[in-house]
Amino acid sequence: MVNIPSRVAGLTYLTKTKMPKRHANTTANVVIGVAIVAAIVVAAVVVSRMDTWGGGAGERRRELPNPLELPKIDPALIKYGQTASIPLSAKKVRGLAVAPDGRLFVVGDNSLEIITGEGDVSEKVPLDDEPQCVAIGGEDHAMPGRIYVGMKNRVEVFDPQGKRLAAWKTLGEKASITSIAAAEDDIFVADAGNRVVWRFDTSGELLGRIGDADKLRNIPGFTITSNYFDLALSPDGLLRVVNPRALRIEAYTYDGDLEAFWGEMSQGIDGFFGCCNPVHLAVLSDGRFVTAEKGFARVKVYGTGGKFECVVAGPEQLRLRGADVIADVA
Repeated sequence: MVNIPSRVAGLTYLTKTKMPKRHANTTANVVIGVAIVAAIVVAAVVVSRMDTWGGGAGERRRELPNPLELPKIDPALIKYGQTASIPLSAKKVRGLAVAPDGRLFVVGDNSLEIITGEGDVSEKVPLDDEPQCVAIGGEDHAMPGRIYVGMKNRVEVFDPQGKRLAAWKTLGEKASITSIAAAEDDIFVADAGNRVVWRFDTSGELLGRIGDADKLRNIPGFTITSNYFDLALSPDGLLRVVNPRALRIEAYTYDGDLEAFWGEMSQGIDGFFGCCNPVHLAVLSDGRFVTAEKGFARVKVYGTGGKFECVVAGPEQLRLRGADVIADVA
C-alpha cells in the first residue's frame, strides 16, 4: 500500500444524533458513539463472495458496480453527526483502540500515541517497528488497560502507561497481523498472511487457531486477497471475524466452531460490495455492529442479527473518495 502524504490523517468522532434510552447510563462517549481514524492508501483488489446468514459454504462470483456509479446515501439514513476532530502526527495511521478509562490509543508510523478523552496527546511511545493494529484490555480483561500492539508478525505488550513489557514469538515470515481483540483471559490475533485467527493466553502461549477450512465442521476458511482482515469480541461470548472476499461476518466460539454468519453482496446501502468488505468491524456494548467499507467509504450500524439499521457516515461526511481508506473504527 502507498501512503498519499498530501492529506492529513486524523481521528473523527461521530455521535448518534438521537440515542435510544437504553444507552443513557453509559459512561464513555466511545460506547454511544463511533470513533474513526482515517488514512489515505491505495490497493489493488479482486471481487468475489459467499453465501449469507445460515447459508452453505459454496462460493459464487459476480461483477460489482463501479463505486463512482453508486447512488448517493439518503440523508434520512444518516443518524450520526461529527462532534470532534483530532489531528494526528502519524503520516500512515494503522489502528485505533479505546481504553476502559476513555483514553484513545492510535498506532501509526513507528509510534503509539495515547490521547486523553479531551483530545490531548498525553504520551507518544516510540516503537521498534511499524505497527499494524492495537487492542486494549477492557474492564473484564485479566489486566485491564494492558496494551497489545500488532507488528507485522508478532505481538508486543505494554502496560497502560505505554511501558514495554514483552514481545511474543513471531508467527513466521508469511504472517501479517491486522487485528487484535482482548477477551477476559484470551487474546485473538487476525493474521491475513496465514489466513487464520490465532488464540493466545495473556502470557503469549498459543492455545489454538480458528478458521482453517474444514468440511466436516462446515468451515469454508477465510478468503483474503489484501491486508484487510478484522475481528471483534461480542457481548454474546462469540468472536466475530470478517471473511473479506466472502463479504460477510462470521461468528466463532473460542474453540473455533462456526456458529453463524451474515452479510450480503449488494450495491444497496444494506449490503457490502467490492473485493474485501467490510474492512473494519467494531461491536457496541449492546451487541450491535459497526462496519467500515473501502472503495466507497461508508460506516454503518447493523443489529445483533445483521439487519441494517443506519449510516454513521458516508464519503461526503468522511471527505474520502476512490481509493481513500478508513484506517480503523472503535
